[in-house]
Amino acid sequence: MDIPFRLNGEDATAVTDDPTTTLLDWLREDRGLTGTKEGCNEGDCGACSVIVTGDDGTPKALNACILFLPQIAGKSVRTVEGLAGPDGALHPVQRAMVDEHGSQCGFCTPGFVTTMAAAHARGDTDHLDQIAGNLCRCTGYAPILRAAEVAADAPVPDAMTEGPVAGSDILGSDHHHPRSADDLAAWYVENPDATLVAGATDVGLWVTKQFRPLGTLAFLAGCEDLKGVDVGEDEISIGAMCDMETLRHAMAPHHASFAELLRRYGSVQVRNAATIGGNIANGSPIGDSPPALIALGATLHLRRGDIRRSMPLEDYFLDYGKQDRQPGEFVERVTIPRQVDTLVCHKLSKRFDQDISAVCGAFDIVVEAGVIASARIAFGGMAGTPKRARATEDALIGKVFDAATLAEASKALGTDFSPLSDMRASAAYRLQAAQGMLRRLADPAPAILEVRA
Repeated sequence: MDIPFRLNGEDATAVTDDPTTTLLDWLREDRGLTGTKEGCNEGDCGACSVIVTGDDGTPKALNACILFLPQIAGKSVRTVEGLAGPDGALHPVQRAMVDEHGSQCGFCTPGFVTTMAAAHARGDTDHLDQIAGNLCRCTGYAPILRAAEVAADAPVPDAMTEGPVAGSDILGSDHHHPRSADDLAAWYVENPDATLVAGATDVGLWVTKQFRPLGTLAFLAGCEDLKGVDVGEDEISIGAMCDMETLRHAMAPHHASFAELLRRYGSVQVRNAATIGGNIANGSPIGDSPPALIALGATLHLRRGDIRRSMPLEDYFLDYGKQDRQPGEFVERVTIPRQVDTLVCHKLSKRFDQDISAVCGAFDIVVEAGVIASARIAFGGMAGTPKRARATEDALIGKVFDAATLAEASKALGTDFSPLSDMRASAAYRLQAAQGMLRRLADPAPAILEVRA
């Protein structure tokens, strides 16, 4: 297949017979652009970071190691080799990295530079969050952060402005590249065994780590009508292809704790690719978005051909690895009823950044005149699926909201859940942690999600 895109300011075409060829492999092996490195090959270390700009004109850092070539059709890609100006003048981030001694062995440096250059182009100055997906084992992060701060006020070079891409149609492909939800629905009902590729932050590892053949594929990047967040009077509608970084910023004015939870979802590179539909559809018991969405009373909207159906999100998760989704059916959107923000989220993991939750708790408790009027509580990591804590909710409703009530109600979590022990936590630890999350709702001290360096 022939995949048109723009590479470092010039039109390019990637030719491949394998739709799961990663951008990283193509850059290094076909184009000799070896500045982009392979470190982890699973989207964790950031050494492979490149800048990708789509139709919205927003430059974003993405992990090239789990980005399949068809996903970049019609987009602009810029690697570390393309950051300097036509006259060879270094990009402000490159210059600052030199001046602030931000590189030692140099292996991770290209990924840091591209990630920082993307943030610089957007004007983002939350430097700690921006480089959380880039790992350095030599220099330490202090000089790298100083470089980001020094470069922040420099103007964005003209060379970083991406021109229009000549075309976006992939030629000679045996796979499907839908342009709309209608297109996808008509095709998927006829090809129910196909694999849908959204952000590939999960599917990418099926290829790079598990070496799984994926069969027939549908690449959903062209389904613009499945993207974005629409805030209406009665509900917030989230398209299945909405990426997590877009969702994070969209949620901040409405549910700040959910937005902070999403700040700890992977890294900027992962959040720029991962989609809400993928996070829900794969049914992981430790996905971070379902507990918060369940606590907010979210409704899941599914589609199979022309038939649509809806259900409370918690009803979608049937058992470990089993969801209420029919062959040829896909997640179309998620809706959240508009409401006063009372949501509190807690995420427990071994690291603050880039770590999978041992326990993720979401609590939407409404208190009227000191009494708990309603409660919706959901957890991830406590069962084979994301799950509501209904016995605990019942133990809270109608009671005075205080530490004693929360402590007593926390005992009901043992009725709601029988956690498993695994590499992240023992069953006993998980249950005690969940109980602690509930009890600390009575403590006005900042939660871990609110802590800033």
